[in-house]
Amino acid sequence: MAKNIMIQGTMSNAGKSLLAAGLCRIFRQDGLRVAPFKGQNMALNSFITAGGGEMGRAQVVQAEAAGIAPDVRMNPVLLKPTTDVGSQVIVNGRVLGNMRAMEYYRRKSELIPAVLDAYNSLASEYDVIVIEGAGSPAEINLKDSDGFVNMGLARLVDAPVLLVGDIDRGGVFAQLYGTIALLEEEERARVKGVIVNKFRGDRAILEPGLRQLETLCGVPVAGVVPYVHVDIDDEDSLTERFQRGGARKLIDVAVIRLPRISNFTDFSPFERYENLSLRYVDKVSDLHQPDMILLPGTKSTIADLRWLRQSGLEAAVNKAASAGTLVFGICGGFQMLGRSISDPEGAEADPGTEIAGMGLLDVDTVFRGEKVQTQTTGTFGPVSGPLAGLEGLRYQGYEIHMGRGGEGLPPLVSRGNIYGSYIHGIFDAPGIADAVVKALCIRKGIDFTQVGTFDLAEYKERQYDLLADAVRAGLDMDLIYRVLEGR
Repeated sequence: MAKNIMIQGTMSNAGKSLLAAGLCRIFRQDGLRVAPFKGQNMALNSFITAGGGEMGRAQVVQAEAAGIAPDVRMNPVLLKPTTDVGSQVIVNGRVLGNMRAMEYYRRKSELIPAVLDAYNSLASEYDVIVIEGAGSPAEINLKDSDGFVNMGLARLVDAPVLLVGDIDRGGVFAQLYGTIALLEEEERARVKGVIVNKFRGDRAILEPGLRQLETLCGVPVAGVVPYVHVDIDDEDSLTERFQRGGARKLIDVAVIRLPRISNFTDFSPFERYENLSLRYVDKVSDLHQPDMILLPGTKSTIADLRWLRQSGLEAAVNKAASAGTLVFGICGGFQMLGRSISDPEGAEADPGTEIAGMGLLDVDTVFRGEKVQTQTTGTFGPVSGPLAGLEGLRYQGYEIHMGRGGEGLPPLVSRGNIYGSYIHGIFDAPGIADAVVKALCIRKGIDFTQVGTFDLAEYKERQYDLLADAVRAGLDMDLIYRVLEGR
């Protein structure tokens, strides 16, 4: 069975996911077969594997860093929030059902065998498993229901723990010491080191505090990792992308930031063009006059369409579309662009709910109880309008939706300057993002070379290597290997 090491954090967004990805890359560079694992993930940003299973994007990123294909065993339980108090529960890639939080906590122990089976299966195939916790292990109100998340999972698979604190938010010493102080004795014994993450400045300034922290916590400081400037997909709930502002560039693209936005990573390819601005907009006053408007996926299409209508953004998008602005919707955003949306079975809303769409595409969506989960690939057939340059290009991605838009729906539906597709990752394949940006440049009279281009696959690999370099330099890797070896 594989050796393991677990990254836990003092809070959400302490940097667990990226540190785990960095360790996956480092172990791979050092010649080990490594796989990521997270017992329970809560995220709207999900992915469909080659086998048609659904898993969280964080473990997809970590698998890419490890140089292996994503596998639902790496994230056996995925929670996709549907309301403030409930989530869709996905086990081993398949929907178990929708549950309110209290129901899920009551039934959580029933999922332990599935989590352990997934872990043990992975551990039989790899040398090292890098495990990521969730939130904080010191949430004392949730201790009884930890099960397979933080210390509960560490206990189940006998994993040593490295505890990570975020110095960028301030109070890192209190974060780390306070977390350890709230742990039970057996849990504290599992913590083999603490890590100060997201540090900016001269480490020498930290040294007195680090030595005192070691004395207080009774474990060594395993490293001080700098604030890493790498372009790697992050978790959806606390992403910095949504706070980005800045000036509009030669080409300006606006993403409508829906309240329940999911799979915003669909638009990551556009972030890498030097002179293209990609902005997330949730107010009419911030929309301005972009060259393209993107409507993303959402976990609750009907509720978010109502929000779009009430916020005034639906009218603003319709006005821009009438003026010739290119509008592109993916999955839930595509459904919103159609004529109508109905939910006769109550798959997403109250049974029998019907709502008019934006009327920009000739598609009617009907929600069904069974979710479509599949990877897809092919070649674009005839494409009309501004994006005619997509014709003949190969696409690849995945579909994940409850709504159906009718039989024989093509991969790309269009009417004039309005486009929609169910395919997540549709802009990722070579040449597709370039073709879209070239079309925007032609419409604006700009030379495409002024915007800049990139090779996505090569770019991703370089970012993972940069992350590994920073993590390796910040951590005491001799200590990490001793912990891994149980020494």
